[in-house]
Amino acid sequence: MDFIDLPPLLSARGTLRLPGSKSISNRVLLLAALAEGETEVRDLLESDDTAHMLKALLALGVEVASLGDGAYRVRGSGGVFPVREADLFLGNAGTAFRSLTAVLALSSGHYKLSGVARMHERPIGDLVDALRQVGADIRYAGNEGFPPLEICPAKGNGKLAHGTVVSVRGDVSSQFLTGLLMALPLTGVETTVEVVGELISRPYIEITLASMARFGVQVRREGVQRFTVPTGCTYRSPGVVYVEGDASSASYFLALGAIGGGPLRVEGVGRDSIQGDVRFADALARMGARIEMGPNWIEASAPHSGKLHGIELDCRQIPDAAMTLATTALFAEGPTTLTHIASWRVKETDRIAAMASELRKLGAEVEEGVDFIRVTPPHTALLTPECGIDTYEDHRIAMCFSLATLATTLRINDPGCVTKTFPGYFESFARVTQAVPVIAIDGPSASGKGTVAARVAAALGWHYLDSGALYRLTALAARRAGVAWDDEARVAAIASRLDVEFGENSIRLSGTEAGEAIRQEEISSGASQVAALPAVRAALLFRQRVFRQAPGLVADGRDMASLVFPDAQTKVFLTASVEVRAQRRYKQLIEKGITASILPLLLDLRERDERDSQRSVAPLQQNKEAELLDTTDLTIEQAVAQVLVWSSKVS
Repeated sequence: MDFIDLPPLLSARGTLRLPGSKSISNRVLLLAALAEGETEVRDLLESDDTAHMLKALLALGVEVASLGDGAYRVRGSGGVFPVREADLFLGNAGTAFRSLTAVLALSSGHYKLSGVARMHERPIGDLVDALRQVGADIRYAGNEGFPPLEICPAKGNGKLAHGTVVSVRGDVSSQFLTGLLMALPLTGVETTVEVVGELISRPYIEITLASMARFGVQVRREGVQRFTVPTGCTYRSPGVVYVEGDASSASYFLALGAIGGGPLRVEGVGRDSIQGDVRFADALARMGARIEMGPNWIEASAPHSGKLHGIELDCRQIPDAAMTLATTALFAEGPTTLTHIASWRVKETDRIAAMASELRKLGAEVEEGVDFIRVTPPHTALLTPECGIDTYEDHRIAMCFSLATLATTLRINDPGCVTKTFPGYFESFARVTQAVPVIAIDGPSASGKGTVAARVAAALGWHYLDSGALYRLTALAARRAGVAWDDEARVAAIASRLDVEFGENSIRLSGTEAGEAIRQEEISSGASQVAALPAVRAALLFRQRVFRQAPGLVADGRDMASLVFPDAQTKVFLTASVEVRAQRRYKQLIEKGITASILPLLLDLRERDERDSQRSVAPLQQNKEAELLDTTDLTIEQAVAQVLVWSSKVS
């Protein structure tokens, strides 16, 4: 999909089972491939990143079999991959690219590693420099310090002296240290890694050490600056390994609970998790959220006061999950400052710059630096950017900004990027949230749908959308601009920036009352013409969805139940005999002092019904989920009462 339009939310609560951790999944897969024996990996994350790792392992000759339901059997290679020459494409999977680079560099094979364009912009020079210290022969196939890479058989067949010390920078990416640590047991001799500078993303190193320990390799350590892999250690299968739920993914749902009321519980991570991102819950607690935690679950609810407050936080312990705090800050009182996030700039995109740009679209004031971002929430309700939130092919940006729907309808461009780590994210999101309800009412011309819809909205205290008026307003605006109604591109441009305001008994176009003007027969005819233009309908689609606001919306018109609001809780198709509809139209015109005759009105309605039912775009038809309401023998009051009864049954 090019985009997804997310409806505004009333609340968030429920229980969700998390998908497996990306960080643990790719580590476990590689370790299982290097180990002696067979390993059954259960609850593996099935996503783009793990797919790249699995494909690479298969290309290297590792036997991997899917057992279904996220379970895989991996026959270990005992530290020697069967295939000694391969060309591996790893997409934008950093966990796969960095760790495979290290492991393959200490083998005796010839390999080429490449990825998408963004991966070729992500630095890897510090890892290459470290590997060259232990005899690796790695060459840059493109720009110095960046992928793609060519790996040749290690110098001296990879034999190292006992007690070799290798240094690696720790202030760019923890994945460099992770790759080294996972690869060094293949040398068979004691080797020490010294970290130069500050080690960022430390919790991910804890994941690495814990994963290696599960496969029988215990790394000695001196704080976070010196790590020693002992002599003679080899990876051995533990038999069965369960992958924890993804703690980074948990952050979106915990934030949902904290903003949207809750309680919202995530299962798969908790007090006993080896992932540092579980500390995201502590950050929410500092913002005022109510947090409860068990060994394998975390639950978040809104503060008793109902309002979060801004904080200043050192994010070295939760580098990925901290992104979620940037959008959570939109709902807090006062600014939120996130520091020590320099690693954001070398991820799937420059996340500091990207988050700042998209947060500003929603009215936030944002200050950014080399390693910090400061977010001051909007002074008024969140804005709704017509162009949507851009995701920069970055899964975390798409998921972070979904939180903004607790205040507004939101279009997220390129939502498919979430498949990198959470393919079913938006479905899971919908299961634990309650969207602003919609009653969609459609029907032929003069069936009374506009009158019924307006009265239902008034009875419920909800907002009202006359979608037909939007098309009439588009026709009117085009006429005033001197644009022909069949000029699709120019009419669509007018529709996309239509300035409309619906008020009680009032419709304003660009600040001017337009209620009477759009009821003229000429404009009605123009509305039918522009409504048949696909580009115009596309331009008005998002604008119509923006009218969905709490506590609810009653929308009348074509496509409301099928396209614009397919998730409407109540769908109604009003109809009446053409004779009764002609009488109603005649009565309306006479009451307005307009001379009219029944026969021409009758013929016009018949022609319009035929035209509307036969047109290729949005033909007039009853949605299969809609209740049929024949108003031929009903009063307006009776029709309104019936719609209210239907709506109460699903509320």
